[in-house]
Amino acid sequence: MSTAVSSGKKASTSAIVITALALFSMFFGAGNLIFPPMLAVQAGENFWPAILGFLTTGALLPVLAVVAIALSGSNVRDLAQRAGTLFGVAFPVLAYLSIGAFYALPRTGAVSFEVAVTPLFGWDSTVSKVIFNIVFFGIALALSWNPTRITDTLGKFLTPALVTLLVIMIGMAIFTMTNQHYAPSEDFATNAYASGVLEGYLTMDSIAALAFSIVVIASLRNKGFAEGKPLVRSTILAGLGASVLLALIYLGLGLIGRAMPDALQYDSGAPLLADAALQLMGRPGQTVFALIVVLACLTTAIGLITSTGEYFSQQFAGSYRTWAVTFAVASAIMATQGLDFVISIAGPVVGFLYPPAITLIFVTLVEPLFRRRTRLRWGFFLPIWVAVIWSLINTFISLGWAADVLSPLVDWSPLQANDLGWMLPTAVAFVIGAGIDIAKPHAPLEIGTQVTVDGETIEEAEAHNA
Repeated sequence: MSTAVSSGKKASTSAIVITALALFSMFFGAGNLIFPPMLAVQAGENFWPAILGFLTTGALLPVLAVVAIALSGSNVRDLAQRAGTLFGVAFPVLAYLSIGAFYALPRTGAVSFEVAVTPLFGWDSTVSKVIFNIVFFGIALALSWNPTRITDTLGKFLTPALVTLLVIMIGMAIFTMTNQHYAPSEDFATNAYASGVLEGYLTMDSIAALAFSIVVIASLRNKGFAEGKPLVRSTILAGLGASVLLALIYLGLGLIGRAMPDALQYDSGAPLLADAALQLMGRPGQTVFALIVVLACLTTAIGLITSTGEYFSQQFAGSYRTWAVTFAVASAIMATQGLDFVISIAGPVVGFLYPPAITLIFVTLVEPLFRRRTRLRWGFFLPIWVAVIWSLINTFISLGWAADVLSPLVDWSPLQANDLGWMLPTAVAFVIGAGIDIAKPHAPLEIGTQVTVDGETIEEAEAHNA
């Protein structure tokens, strides 16, 4: 009997570790690879506060999103609908499209070609782009064809290969290079932490985490974890494992940027890392770096195809494989147009989504503190809509639409110069909303009330008491 129990615990631990590795690989795309070393160069002597800011939004916030979904017992749409029907429909669709065919998914193909293939082989023609993206997204589609096996595909095979290559490169840099000393750039001279936070935004992992949670929960359920506490706990542990690994890799990549000689000559982290690989390992180093980029992009593409296909097949007409093929084909077409084209299409949408996404995550995490007295309604509605309106104004200003009229509406807020001005009014809106809910409490959900998780139901009390 004890042997059977021990074997069961080992199997459970193994499943959580594999899921954590898979989740890490979904998060870790080419943007995650090239941002930390360039941040280190720009931050100079302010490296540590800058990298801590980056880790806040690049590693901590994604795991908080996973925890929020696990604790709430809801998927993204169920959570978003608590801020009203309009937000409940529009936000999940925009979020999934931004990490899917509109931006992050085609970016994986475009970055793989421009950062890995072109420097290594010299290919840069339209024909070579078309051929590469057909092959790249064809492989990603094939490996995501069966969504129930996605964590095994990533966690057992692709992620260990990716992490091994990264560890080799980071280890050689740490033990053979010496830290350089640079003055911080203008953005990092006065508030390095806030600038690091904004750099972490660019990974898009906080939005992606809301989507990837579907894949993680479905995979763990398929591995035999029971509904309620076991499923919630295992999801949280997998998220924490992915977050720790992300933080360690980001820190290592940042140290490469900090130690790279003459790093100020680079305007992007991609050529910096490519040259670092060349210095550390010679010509084979370029091949190693190319493999790291392609593997990072491929694992992320697989996760994005799977999560977007799962969501759209659950919420709209069409099977998972129909949506997966649709997104893969659309992304291949967009990626062929090049990285600049992809960014120009989706940049404003991504910037708009972050404040309401972060607000949704934190309100969901804080709500259990009120669970015994009331269920938040205005505490959800008010802060999320303040974040939406503030973010919309900022988006219009960034596009140059009525900027003279709109700027005075937001410039008064602290940290507005760092694009974080939405935080204070959103926090005030939460306090007001929660105060209304406490003054006129709504009945908490009774024990045994069921909520939806990816088309299935679990006990609300179990999810929140896990």
